[in-house]
Amino acid sequence: MRGQPTSDGDGVKLTRVLTQPLQKRLDPFLMLDAFGSDAASDYIGGFPSHPHRGFETVTIMLEGRMRHQDSVGNVGLLEPGSVQWMTAGRGIIHSEMPEQEEGRMAGFQLWVNLAAKDKMTAPAYRDVPPAGVPIVTLPNGVTVRVIAGEAQGVTGAVTRPTTEPLVLDITLPPSASFDAVLPAGHNAFAYVYGDGVVDIGEAGADGEPARVETDRMAILTNDAAADGVRLTALATLAQPARVLLVAGQPLNEPIAQYGPFVMNTTAQIHEAVADFQRGAFAA
Repeated sequence: MRGQPTSDGDGVKLTRVLTQPLQKRLDPFLMLDAFGSDAASDYIGGFPSHPHRGFETVTIMLEGRMRHQDSVGNVGLLEPGSVQWMTAGRGIIHSEMPEQEEGRMAGFQLWVNLAAKDKMTAPAYRDVPPAGVPIVTLPNGVTVRVIAGEAQGVTGAVTRPTTEPLVLDITLPPSASFDAVLPAGHNAFAYVYGDGVVDIGEAGADGEPARVETDRMAILTNDAAADGVRLTALATLAQPARVLLVAGQPLNEPIAQYGPFVMNTTAQIHEAVADFQRGAFAA
């Protein structure tokens, strides 16, 4: 699937890869945005103060620098290779503003839903510096940044209960393969970026692997008999392929969303708007 070009914040240009119509199919994931530009005019406005309630945001920086500030008192700098994991819970107001006026800014933001029992939990925030993200290097040259979950026996920078998210940033040299273990019950998708082309799956009695071009998302089939997925970079590539592989345990709960508020009922959305308007998020 190809994402939809759009803008958010104060005019920041991005691609919405995981859109609202896919939320139930890719439960517990609500959104994936990919951003990347060398033109400061595409990102300089940043994301001024705005509220969230009922889910978690995961910001993965590839290039550039962005400053985080929120109503709970957290301040952090996102730099190349760093990750920010923020639990909005019952309510938080934050901003993410560029700390540069030129150069390239690139990365992802993923929204992960919270279970109904956790939506009104206290807000939380974690900054993970580049050195805090474990890296697995395999004999065939494949490298895996384990952002969340576990891969090759290595526990990631973040582990979360209930949704049990797996987030891997994988670099595949030309013709190299990586076998990712995925729980059978998880929903999963892979996003190919950079200049890579990746085959997902393997040749066999059921057919050929699916070829996924750069800037495309592949939604993986749920198969109770499968224990994972094979990713293989095209042999003719001039440079390694990059893949963001994401999987999680579905919540199977109703989703009610109004912009930055994600709850289970319309009544809860009205309550979130009222709480924000009366200043409860700033406490």
